[in-house]
Amino acid sequence: MRIGIFTDTYLPYVSGLVTSELMLKRALEKLGHTVYIVTANLDNFKYINDEENKIIYIPGLPIGIYDARLTGIYSGRAINQIRKWKLDIIHSQTEFGIGTFSRLVSKQLNIPLVHTYHTMYEDYIYYITKGYFDKTSKRFVEYLTKFYCDKTVTELIVPSRKIYNIFVNKYEANKKINIIGTGMDIERFDKTKFSKELVSKYKKQYGIKEKDFVIGTVARVAKEKSIDKIIETYKTILESIPNSKLLIVGDGPDREELQQLTRDLGIEDNVIFTLKVPIETVQIYYQLMDVYVTFSTTETQGLTVLEAMAASLPVLAIRDDSFVDAVEHKVNGYLFKTDKEYIDEVLGLYNDKKLYKEMSDKSLELSKNHSSLEFGKQVFEVYKDTIKTYNEKKLTNQIKNIFSKSSKEKKEKKNK
Repeated sequence: MRIGIFTDTYLPYVSGLVTSELMLKRALEKLGHTVYIVTANLDNFKYINDEENKIIYIPGLPIGIYDARLTGIYSGRAINQIRKWKLDIIHSQTEFGIGTFSRLVSKQLNIPLVHTYHTMYEDYIYYITKGYFDKTSKRFVEYLTKFYCDKTVTELIVPSRKIYNIFVNKYEANKKINIIGTGMDIERFDKTKFSKELVSKYKKQYGIKEKDFVIGTVARVAKEKSIDKIIETYKTILESIPNSKLLIVGDGPDREELQQLTRDLGIEDNVIFTLKVPIETVQIYYQLMDVYVTFSTTETQGLTVLEAMAASLPVLAIRDDSFVDAVEHKVNGYLFKTDKEYIDEVLGLYNDKKLYKEMSDKSLELSKNHSSLEFGKQVFEVYKDTIKTYNEKKLTNQIKNIFSKSSKEKKEKKNK
């Protein structure tokens, strides 16, 4: 099958969305399919057709959310190239910019379209509105989300029950909705793949001692990730575990503010900000951690939680529907409700080595349910179903048009 993935963000940009797209592309190619990418140019305002890697980069303008860019909704040059690809299906990964373009391509070239909803845009409105007209903006985003995801596609994919429930209960979507969690390359994070020398080298780089107990997170350093809660609770943890470190992997708009918070709390010597790290090496950073934590309630799935599990880390996540399909409470980690619960659970894992080992092993075992190949197979089944539905609808419309035309002709003859 010839598949076109349309997205506003792709390499060299690093995010959970890009990771998801890479996992899907590699899995589909491993299954014998050909995958093409249409994305925004994050570096400059130029159109690029990378024939070798089967990627089209369309010029875009910065929109104020990280490195993301918004492209125009139509590109004649891109359409001409896409026509040559002879795609069997289009898989859009975004609603706006390239997402709108994917819908125009679908209609113009008569290619069925499936869409994956990745981002809860309501949680990102403040980056654009700066606190003004939030309610009005959120209602507008709700309307656009329902329109793009329900009215313009053949089938919809969501990564978790959390998003499924939103579309069914809040948006009242009429489209078929498939729940498929993002797959991952489990072996890439397997701790047995990393030498002690390599891990020690990275620990030394960040001032982590071999006996330090490291609490870690991998995320954009931004408001919606609630990293401030991780830092604030760490002050209490540090009092009980003096040989601990807090490792925050990533960068973002709130870093300087959070660094100041560590200074205000007097814990700056024990909190490490790595800044932006290459996506090719992010797996190494999980090897520096003893437990993984997230307080974020804005995830659509929480891919970093799965990566941490594949690295054999017990996971402590705030109780949210994004994490319930990955973290089994008291099995491979904890789903906590309060700060006190979280702190007590960290201390429990630190003090009970047997419990820690059991949860570590269970994390690795459960991570295997989320392999990239299984992800690719499930998405491919949706492609087949989408193509079938699209063709049936097209045939039905053709029959309707024939009968409509025939009825019109009979009426005209009768009037004569």
